[in-house]
Amino acid sequence: MFTIYDKFVNYTNNSFNRKIMKKVAVIMGGYSSEYQISLTSGNVVYQNIDKEKYEVYKIHILKDKWVLVDENQEEFEVNRSDFSVQYNQKLLKFDVIFNVIHGTPGEDGLLQAYFQLLGLKQTSCDFYQAALTFNKRDLLSVLKPYGIKTAKSYYLNLGDVIATDKIIAQVGLPCFVKPNRSGSSFGISKVHTLNELLPAIKTAYKEDNEIIIESFLKGTEVSVGVLNYQGEVIVLPMTEIVSENDFFDYEAKYLGKSQEITPARISEEIKVKVEEAAKKAYKVLQMKGFSRSEFIIVDGEPFMLEMNTIPGMTNESILPQQAKAAGITMKDLLTNAIEQA
Repeated sequence: MFTIYDKFVNYTNNSFNRKIMKKVAVIMGGYSSEYQISLTSGNVVYQNIDKEKYEVYKIHILKDKWVLVDENQEEFEVNRSDFSVQYNQKLLKFDVIFNVIHGTPGEDGLLQAYFQLLGLKQTSCDFYQAALTFNKRDLLSVLKPYGIKTAKSYYLNLGDVIATDKIIAQVGLPCFVKPNRSGSSFGISKVHTLNELLPAIKTAYKEDNEIIIESFLKGTEVSVGVLNYQGEVIVLPMTEIVSENDFFDYEAKYLGKSQEITPARISEEIKVKVEEAAKKAYKVLQMKGFSRSEFIIVDGEPFMLEMNTIPGMTNESILPQQAKAAGITMKDLLTNAIEQA
């Protein structure tokens, strides 16, 4: 039988718990070709955040609107001056932003800088690191002096003279033509002959006005997740990528045209080398939040291709797979990201 005192204590405790629950905005969408993938990742994050610890809201950031989307699919406009929302007849402000926007403006530093100006905490790295890692050629240029190996490369900006013979002399055939600032393999082509080079460059320019052309590295491809987990930088069990296609393209990533084997089938010696390179890159860049780096192992040596700071977060995505292999549940992975922020 509850006394009046018991009821008072329960009411007080429940009120206290409600007051201290952090309000988390899960931002998803973006302005790039990856916006649909981001919406999928964002919804999975929204569903798996611990609702007993946090008040969680979905925010769609799209070219034509920034809106809170509630359970009834009603939309409420975000005030961009302070990232607040008039919702349920109250002014809603957020404690933490959980960033799940692949591509611009969530992965290239724009939103990171915006949230820093507003004094809002967010789960991804800071704006400089985001801008640097999103730019493949700048990232690799910064990491080379630290002993991290990369493919031979050639750079083009829109409007540059395209000297095909010079390009092939530099990188050889086959080679890869990539948009410099893009993800999910949009705009990437593997070039086998000189005649394929110009069409591949044209395809890449549809995604970005900067291009990186890299030599083909024949070896084992691995994806390596690194994050700060409970105050310690850890490397997750890495994933070996075996594509049914010519390379790990959009179909291979999202339409089941690849095998993703976690942990990767590599020797302990090589595993240590890759882990050291991935952790070194994370620490050298003073990263925060998640990173997922791609490497090709050639003759026992890891060559870095790129680093993603807003990796896919569906249950089938690589980084959650790696966390699961490390004994970290999706809920714990997301709680850690929020608390580290």
